[in-house]
Amino acid sequence: MLSNELSIFALGGINEIGKNMYVLQYDDDILVIDCGGKFPDESLLGIDLIIPDLTYLEENREKIRGLLITHGHEDHIGGIPYFLKKLNVPIYATRFTLGLIELKLTEHRLIADSELITIDADSKLTFGEISVSFFKVNHSIPDCLGIVFDTPEGRVVHTGDFKFDLTPVNDQHSDIHRMAEIGREGVLVLLSESTNAERPGSTPTELKVGNSIDEAFFKAKRKVFVSTFASNISRVQQVVDAAMKTNRKLALLGRSMVNVVDVAVERGYINLPDGMLIDAKEVNNLAPEKVCILCTGSQGEPMAALARLSNASYRDVQILPEDTVILAAGPIPGNEKNVSRIIDNLFQLGAVVLYGGSATGMHVSGHGYQEELKLMLTLMKPRFFIPIHGEYRMLHQHKLLAASVGVDPENTFIIQNGDVVDVQNSEARQTRKVPSGDTYVDGIGVGDVGDIILRDRKQLSEDGMVVIVVTLSKRDQKIISGPDTITRGFVFNRDSEELLRETNRLVKKSILDLQSENKYQWNAMKREIKKAVGQYLFAQTKRKPMIVPFIIEV
Repeated sequence: MLSNELSIFALGGINEIGKNMYVLQYDDDILVIDCGGKFPDESLLGIDLIIPDLTYLEENREKIRGLLITHGHEDHIGGIPYFLKKLNVPIYATRFTLGLIELKLTEHRLIADSELITIDADSKLTFGEISVSFFKVNHSIPDCLGIVFDTPEGRVVHTGDFKFDLTPVNDQHSDIHRMAEIGREGVLVLLSESTNAERPGSTPTELKVGNSIDEAFFKAKRKVFVSTFASNISRVQQVVDAAMKTNRKLALLGRSMVNVVDVAVERGYINLPDGMLIDAKEVNNLAPEKVCILCTGSQGEPMAALARLSNASYRDVQILPEDTVILAAGPIPGNEKNVSRIIDNLFQLGAVVLYGGSATGMHVSGHGYQEELKLMLTLMKPRFFIPIHGEYRMLHQHKLLAASVGVDPENTFIIQNGDVVDVQNSEARQTRKVPSGDTYVDGIGVGDVGDIILRDRKQLSEDGMVVIVVTLSKRDQKIISGPDTITRGFVFNRDSEELLRETNRLVKKSILDLQSENKYQWNAMKREIKKAVGQYLFAQTKRKPMIVPFIIEV
């Protein structure tokens, strides 16, 4: 990097939904924006979470001045505990967002060593030659901010996640006047989210959801179950209000729902009447028409409360015929199959199921549609534009929207994670990269599962494994016992005796052939066994199990 040069890049959030992390660097000052996680798809067997590759930041740790958080969704804060274990820098976030971060840091036993600084829309910070200010945006979680970076090269704006809801149920309006003022003063580079860049029009107001939830509660004959994102505090408040109007008690299921509601009530973001909240064990003691259950699992997560309710494996609460189940969230791309499976199970239990997001009025997006994205571009009037937070088709569509409101297409950069946009003397170029990629979290291990392990897991899951044990004499290398072949997930031993006998014969032949050539190295033996057995088993079964030879000397 040249001196007096402004550099902007993403370590996550580009060409994907989730794992958001953006970096702004001027000279020796680095500011990081968000540190999100992403949940794995079915191909990443055993992986719990995906976080950004922090190699570049670790190599430049002495330059990092702080981690700025736009809001409290998992795709923006989910990676923070793992980030802090490697890079313990100050974290700047709003009051509600810090409450959610504190939950994570307490769970990871990092809270005592962390520096957490509360900010709001009026805060002003200075890091070297970079001045930072903020503006309010409306989203599906409280206390969301856009960020303004004033650098010697010019002004950079990161919108955060946003929509323009003119009648928000939480009264947290987007500060359009402030955005217009920022644009009048001049924006060199705009980074704006692209999640709904393909959807025409404007996002419906959250008030619409409240009316639909009220109507469903009044129609419900028995218990009402509502599943939504725990962090969607406006939606939770609407459920509380509907329960109050229909004289129902409220039970919370799912650890994240309990934790987030606790934070929201404690900090004044949810109005929960005294005596309304009950323990899950009390549900069966009340008349069904006097109960509402708010639970996690709207994305079909197999271990979440709704999934367990749908297969009748939740200990304290059951879904019975004529109970009403409301899915007050739309499936994130990739989760549709899991959500559909749960909906099928709910119908089989005899429940009245209201799903389909905007089609039933039970969900509206927290991300702006095309007209709102164009409004943001019009307010900011950037010289250069970097669409972020979305898959490639979304970024491409956002570029077209920017062109339609006057941004020169040649000044829009559709980048990959790791691509660096360098700005100097009011000119921008993209010619270099920094290390980027995925880091896998598996149990307590972070980054210790790579492509080779995932390939082995895939092979084991598809074709199983074959373990071959041979015991040799240490003195003359003759076979004392075996070969013995054990299979798991490949064939059932009792039904495949001939196949296994031939496998053992091939193993014995491979060892004797090598010994006749005076080759006694274990590696050579194992290599030859794997080759001979692999070819034979594929010819017989058209499967490629993992073959693990054990040679024991006694």
